[in-house]
Amino acid sequence: MVAVTPATERPGTPATDRSGTGSPRPRLIATDLDGTLLRDDKTVSDRTVEALAAAERAGIEVFFVTGRPARWMDVVSAHVHGHGLAICANGAAVVDLHQGGRLIKVRPLDPAPALAVVEALRAAAPGTSFAVERTEGIFYEPDYPPFHLDPGAIHAPAEKLLADGFAHADQPIIKLLAHHPELAPDAFLELGRSAAGEHGSFTRSSPTALLEISGPGVSKASTLEQCCAERGISAEEVVAFGDMPNDLEMLTWAGTSYAMANAHPEVLAATTHRTAANTEDGVAAVIERILAG
Repeated sequence: MVAVTPATERPGTPATDRSGTGSPRPRLIATDLDGTLLRDDKTVSDRTVEALAAAERAGIEVFFVTGRPARWMDVVSAHVHGHGLAICANGAAVVDLHQGGRLIKVRPLDPAPALAVVEALRAAAPGTSFAVERTEGIFYEPDYPPFHLDPGAIHAPAEKLLADGFAHADQPIIKLLAHHPELAPDAFLELGRSAAGEHGSFTRSSPTALLEISGPGVSKASTLEQCCAERGISAEEVVAFGDMPNDLEMLTWAGTSYAMANAHPEVLAATTHRTAANTEDGVAAVIERILAG
């Protein structure tokens, strides 16, 4: 049975210890995928696969923490060893990769606030188009840039996609997506939060003007905190890696955090530690140092 949890819980006070690999060995590694663990061609290097496996042999758990939905986790599912747990959709879903992406936990965005976001962004940024990501697939408006990985998605106005009578309304909403063809990505994020931030959690991970909206309080950090609490793991025992604004809460919550060399300026400003770019196995390099330390 999938656990559906409230979307209002927030992570606790960020840890202040930022001593890096000089601190005691962590109990958990939390890593983003795109731009972080994955290379630009969306592959995982042999070095990284071995580093993750070595961490687990040393008793360190590994969580994949991503904005991707569960059905897009094939990029790492072939390399799963003990690390079968993934936090997907920016914290809205927890899945077991050992069981074909089975949903363990869902923190949904309710239809009413999602519709309020649509109405607010249509007024604040004319030309915005929307997609609705549910637990079993994505549905989007005709003007929304199509995903080649979802060629069979239903096309309809967002108001219809969010209506109670929609054919797939029984599937929880894990993310609302909003795209603008002209605005700068960071400016669109600021505008979205200003216009509709009371209705959900806004972030972005794409190089384009694409907003990702989850339920209030839902983030990579808040769901990671829940998963760690279930295992008796504190923030100070977590090492996190990321590169984009949707990683910020997780990176500031974790006891030790690393920004990739290719990270967004806000991520670089918010973290003490740096590692090499995703194309240079930056995550693997840190794990190797931890295990050697």
